[in-house]
Amino acid sequence: MIKILIIACLLAIVVSLGSGLFHLVNDKGESKKMVTALTIRIALSVALFILLFIAWSQGMIQPHGVGR
Repeated sequence: MIKILIIACLLAIVVSLGSGLFHLVNDKGESKKMVTALTIRIALSVALFILLFIAWSQGMIQPHGVGR
């Protein structure tokens, strides 16, 4: 369940990134849509960090070393 939430949050971040790029190219910086996409992306990134920290502290996920 937690892995599905993490993947969903990552996908939402990528969609928000694409939305920001779309509004940057098409609106030429004349609207607030790009700023809104950036705000949503930052909020999702913070939510993902908090979700990962809670999952780690509750033992739902286990970190592992790279190359071990």
